[in-house]
Amino acid sequence: MTVSFQLEGQEFTALNGGPHFKLNEAISFVINCDTQDEVDHFWQTLTSGGGQEVQCGWLKDRFGLAWQVTPRVLLEMLEDPDRAKAGRAMAAMLTMKKIDIAALRKAFDGR
Repeated sequence: MTVSFQLEGQEFTALNGGPHFKLNEAISFVINCDTQDEVDHFWQTLTSGGGQEVQCGWLKDRFGLAWQVTPRVLLEMLEDPDRAKAGRAMAAMLTMKKIDIAALRKAFDGR
C-alpha cells in the first residue's frame, strides 16, 4: 500500500489511497531547468503516455500527478526590480503551456 522513493536527496513515501483520495494540483513537483532543452525533455517525458498539458509550465503526468517545469530564468525575470519587464514576462508566461524561454526573453526585453 505504500512506496518509498527519493528525488534530489529528499525521501518521500506515497500511499495508495484507493478511489476516495485522488491526486490534485494541491501537491505538485517543481523541476527547475537551466535550458530550453531541459524544459523540452521533461515536458515531453512527463506528458507522454497520457499526460496532459495544463498552463504556465504546469502539466499532469499519466498518473494525474501535477508537475511544474520551470526555467530558472523565468523566476529571475519575475523577480526583476524593473516591474515593467517583470510584468511583460508574466504576461507572456500566462499565454503559454510549455514555457518558451526565447519568447520570455523577447517579452521581457520589450521586443
